[in-house]
This record gives sequence, C-alpha cells and structure tokens, in this order.
Amino acid sequence: MNVVECNGLSKQYGSHKALNDLNFTLSENKITGLIGRNGAGKTTLLKIVAGFLHHTSGEIRVFGESPFNNLKVSANTIFIDNEMSFSNGLTLFELLETAGSFYPNWDSELAHRFFSYFSFNPNQYHGNLSKGMRSTFNMIIGLAARCPLTIFDEPTSGMDAATRKDFYRALLKEYIAHPRTIILSSHLLGEVEDILEEILLIKTGEKFLHMGIDELKEFAIGVRGKTDVVTGWMGEIEPIHVQDMGAGMTYAVMKNDRPQTALEEASALGLELTSVSAEDVCSYLTSQSKGGIDDVFSRG
Repeated sequence: MNVVECNGLSKQYGSHKALNDLNFTLSENKITGLIGRNGAGKTTLLKIVAGFLHHTSGEIRVFGESPFNNLKVSANTIFIDNEMSFSNGLTLFELLETAGSFYPNWDSELAHRFFSYFSFNPNQYHGNLSKGMRSTFNMIIGLAARCPLTIFDEPTSGMDAATRKDFYRALLKEYIAHPRTIILSSHLLGEVEDILEEILLIKTGEKFLHMGIDELKEFAIGVRGKTDVVTGWMGEIEPIHVQDMGAGMTYAVMKNDRPQTALEEASALGLELTSVSAEDVCSYLTSQSKGGIDDVFSRG
C-alpha cells in the first residue's frame, strides 16, 4: 500500500517555484529520509503531505485522499518540527496527559518514561524551554503518538550530540516495535543513514534521487590521481564532482556504472579508486557547482 503518492506536484509562491513537478510514492511502513540543502523545498513538501498547505498544481494523495484540510489524514498523521507550539495554559505534564485525547494510538506510559529520562520539570511550560529541550519534548510527542504517518522535519535542531543519538536510537526501537511510515527530513545524512531504508533527495524543489539507502551507498565512485590521467580516463563522461587537489592532482566523482575493464585500466594507470559515502553523494549532487566551495577562490 502506498501512503503518499505525488504526481506532477508543484507549489508556487508568486514567481518562486518552491516545488516543481515532483513524482514519487512512499510505501507503507518504511523510514524515508527527505534530504536536501536549506531552501530545497523540504518543509514545503512535508506541510503539503501533512495537509497544512495546498499545492498549486499536480496531484497528491495521502492514504488515498487529498490531504488538505482532510480529517482522515489529520487523524492519522503527526507533523513534528522545531516551530511546533503548545498552549501556555498547560504545563508539560498536563500536555502529556491531554495528548491521549488527540491520538488514538497514544502510549502514555512511554511518553512519561521519556519525560523522566530527559529530566523534564513537570510544572514547566513549553514556551519557556530552551530550543534543544523543545525539540526533545516535541520528539516525545511524535514517538508516543504512534501515528501511521509520522513526519519529523529537522527534529534534532538544538539538541546536543548525546540527545541526538538517543533520539535516533529511540526512533529505530519504536519503529521496529510498532512499524509505521516515517519521513525524516534532515541535512545531516551521515547521522541518520543507518536508520533509513530509502532516501528522497530534492534540489531547488525538484526530485534528484529516490532510492534505497544501500543503493545510494554504491551510486558513485571516486578517482584520484594526476589531472591529465584522470581527465583522459574519464573521457566524455560528465563527472558529478571535480576537485583540484593541487600539485597537478585531481579528485573526481562519477556515477558508478563503469565496466570492470575500465576500473582495471584505472588501476593500471596509477589512479586511486575510492568509495563515496551516501552523505557525500548527496552533497555533490546538490552542490551549486561541480567544484564546490573551491570555485569561490577560482579566478576563472
């Protein structure tokens, strides 16, 4: 069963196209990483999926229905981000007690165990929390609600390293015990790739890649060596990324689809072939230029 289906999905704000002709499906009970740089359109997409925003054109279905102002989608979806706010008329403890009336699958015992583990003051108010503690409290709501579609938009904003690790471990344990469709938006792929099953990579509102995380790890190959040798070996192939290493040396990244004979030729030419991490692949694919930040220092 597909939980989310997008066909030609676009969202426009005036002359700015935040999303452009997105086509993808997210199936039931998977953890998908929505990856992209700041401004790529991740939050806009997630708010459309959650039913908070209406799209401009194309089609979107969540649980088989249009999500905007849809009670079925709202009842089965939770959207967690760092802008999430709660009534200042209720203490943190009272918020946990009240949440059960909104979420049919709410696990009160789990929520209170998290609450105790992270040392929250039950009489404190959400608006008075630090940024990191707000994100942690929001995380508790997102996990304990156990909604069939759970969306986390940059959920670890403000958290320290130890709390981020706790969150990822808790998310994975909860998912294994109670499978659901989870979308996790992040620009820190290196931190989350071990819990993801697939990634959806977008750049300036367009889909770049949608594939399994294991497939992404094998997507590209790096080659390092003398510039003229690297250039000659690549031939007509358009690299994903090229970096001048200085002293006449170049590092290039290309799609990992070269035949074995070509790889053997590279070794014979003295070139060093390396694997490319999933995080680096996403970084190179969404870079503004193939040389990255080094291009800023180039005089042409």
